[in-house]
Amino acid sequence: HHSSVTSRCSQSYFFFCSSADVHWNSKGSSGIFYFSTPVANMFLRSVLSLCSLLQATQAFTGAFSGSAGGLSSSTTLAASTSDRVTFKKYEGLGNDFILIDDRDKEAPSLTPEASSKLSDRNFGVGGDGVIFALKSPDADHDFTMRIYNSDGSEPEMCGNGIRCMAQFLKDLGENTKSYRIHTLAGTIIPVMNDDGTITVDMGPPILEASKVPTTLESNSEGSSVVEQELEANGKTWKVSAVSMGNPHAIIFVDDLEADVVLDKDGPALESSPVFPAKINVEFVQVMAPTHLKMKVWERGAGPTLACGTGACALTVAAIRAGKIPRDQGPCRVTLPGGDLFIEWKEDNKVYMTGPATFAFEGSAKSF
Repeated sequence: HHSSVTSRCSQSYFFFCSSADVHWNSKGSSGIFYFSTPVANMFLRSVLSLCSLLQATQAFTGAFSGSAGGLSSSTTLAASTSDRVTFKKYEGLGNDFILIDDRDKEAPSLTPEASSKLSDRNFGVGGDGVIFALKSPDADHDFTMRIYNSDGSEPEMCGNGIRCMAQFLKDLGENTKSYRIHTLAGTIIPVMNDDGTITVDMGPPILEASKVPTTLESNSEGSSVVEQELEANGKTWKVSAVSMGNPHAIIFVDDLEADVVLDKDGPALESSPVFPAKINVEFVQVMAPTHLKMKVWERGAGPTLACGTGACALTVAAIRAGKIPRDQGPCRVTLPGGDLFIEWKEDNKVYMTGPATFAFEGSAKSF
């Protein structure tokens, strides 16, 4: 009977046997060894014994060299060494991300599960998510952005993340004034300012309730939702729904500290059945006609120090609810991590200006 073993170990082991005992079936750079003699059976037991120390359930890859006439008597079978992930860490007002250079790839090099483990602040690098800079899908874009949240979910886009990616691209040598970046929310264009900040054309807000999406009853023009009542966590909230390519529920309160229990109210609203794709939740206090202060509970990440798309969405919501004027220029939005400046211009596009800062770089084990 033929036996086979496939495993992938984090260290290399070397075995020696006769060419009569081992048959190699190769496709590309990897394949399967077949064992067919009593000596090979002993060999197989040795392999399994050693691999059991290193999780024998993983796949075993053999590396070998030999002549065209078959494997030589000194053939080496070696497990590949474990992969490592090279990264740079950036933050936008404390909203921090692990950036991966995948400009030669069409899809992320890490799975959502691996990204979640890498984002763990105790057992990984730590971050609110992992962002992948990928190759452009067409001639109309320069790059593609994909992001996995710290829980492994994939949002359509991230406002602070897009600024971090723009700075990442610049630091990689892609030194242009602006970038056309393809995202799951559409084309986003960050512009590098001379003062070191980054202004991002976030595109127009999506206001139609079914496209946010929410099943809350529309109560304003264009089938939109403005301060509609919703019960969650035993409280009645007035919710405005806005999408910036990802969904947001905006709630205006008199006092952020007294009126909101973030770790209770946030998840209750995020997972409310009226939001079929779940939702990001922003609690907002109006400080002045051009100054808003907010706290955020991000879908898939929980409380964060900043949310760029949320700052854009709440500015639009504040204007539509009559909380602030539209014609006084950029609105200062104070987040736990600092200030962003948001303007909803007459062209119906929302523009966000803020920093993105390199923190550190390194390599980590691949989960």
